[in-house]
Amino acid sequence: MHHFHRVNGELWCEGVPLEAIAEEIGTPVYVYSHSTLVRHFRAFDGAFAGTPHLVCFSAKSNSNLAILHLFGTLGSGVDIVSGGELFRALRAGIPPGKIVYSGVGKTTAEIDSALRAGILMFNIESSQELEVIDARAGALGTRARVALRVNPDVDPHTHPYISTGLKSNKFGIDMDRALEDYSRAVHMENIDVVGVDCHIGSQLTRVEPFVDALLRLKELILRLREMDIPVRYLDLGGGLGITYREEEPPHPEEYARAILAEASGLGCTLILEPGRVIVGNAGVLLTRVLYTKKGETKRFVIVDAGMSDLIRPSLYGSYHRIEGVGRRGEEEGDLADLVGPICESSDFLAKDRRMPLFQRGDLLAVMSAGAYGFSMASNYNSRLRPAEVMVKGDRYAVIRRRETYEDLIAPEVLPPWEDLGVEGESI
Repeated sequence: MHHFHRVNGELWCEGVPLEAIAEEIGTPVYVYSHSTLVRHFRAFDGAFAGTPHLVCFSAKSNSNLAILHLFGTLGSGVDIVSGGELFRALRAGIPPGKIVYSGVGKTTAEIDSALRAGILMFNIESSQELEVIDARAGALGTRARVALRVNPDVDPHTHPYISTGLKSNKFGIDMDRALEDYSRAVHMENIDVVGVDCHIGSQLTRVEPFVDALLRLKELILRLREMDIPVRYLDLGGGLGITYREEEPPHPEEYARAILAEASGLGCTLILEPGRVIVGNAGVLLTRVLYTKKGETKRFVIVDAGMSDLIRPSLYGSYHRIEGVGRRGEEEGDLADLVGPICESSDFLAKDRRMPLFQRGDLLAVMSAGAYGFSMASNYNSRLRPAEVMVKGDRYAVIRRRETYEDLIAPEVLPPWEDLGVEGESI
């Protein structure tokens, strides 16, 4: 459930008409529902009530400070995959002891920052990474808490680009190799082995792949305990999907029941890393129609948002429902492509979609854009990234201002042998 609804035929977010936000803030703009974010987090967290667990929201899905802070006030930790996400999580007020660090390519500088911060644990992705973290912890005079990310070779039945638990994927350590690495890790001077980690993919719409992975992790945990290697945390990652079109993913309660049925006797604190399932349907991307044109074979609706603002359709062929914010959003129309201003043929938000006969100036909402929307946005074509807005009841606030052209070039400098000159200074 989300809090985007129609009032007298016009689309609102909670108690605010989306047209009012677009008129004041401009487009493109991401709009998030505070009530939906809270509702979804509590539904997921509450599904594991009575079981020792920690929800660590996946920052990569949406890393806005206001959203991270909101989840922090609800008791959430954060799953990070970069030094930048660590910086954001700490700045948002997330306790370091509730931060887990995943990712295959942690740099020395990023590892040092996480060690100094005192994060809960590193999810180790390779044998070499384990050695580097041991060395860096020794150099800093501290100890690193670690779990090994195990690749269980489970097919998540999702898009191949967001599958992470197969042998052919770059993530994690093979099950057999993991036993060897655990045996090495417990004898390292600066390492504390505390857990086992696994993440098999994103946008999963069935519980069976999660259960299959968990059954393999149980075998590993039992073997580790036979070797007197302690396992306090079982990190199951994230990946629970949402409805974009006609998918029927399991409710968090169904997911939790399936997980707890297999994990309840292990004596581990569960770590869960939801992202999309919490924020996906809590946000929309507002965009305005610039032009329409009829080609020889199809109709095009050209809007002011494109793949630089929301890349999922271009990258994954993903479906996002398109709704007119005004009354025209309720009309039937013919087949058309909804395209953006980027100079790429892959720049589209919807293809061969039956949609109303939108006209220049109409405001559209790209639904289910709260996850992997702004967090994957870019400045391609030197376009400014959009603003972000949060709505709470009948109020709204900008939680990320729209970029300016000065922001666009702020990090850039000419080499000392060049002079921009008067013409360049007038840009």
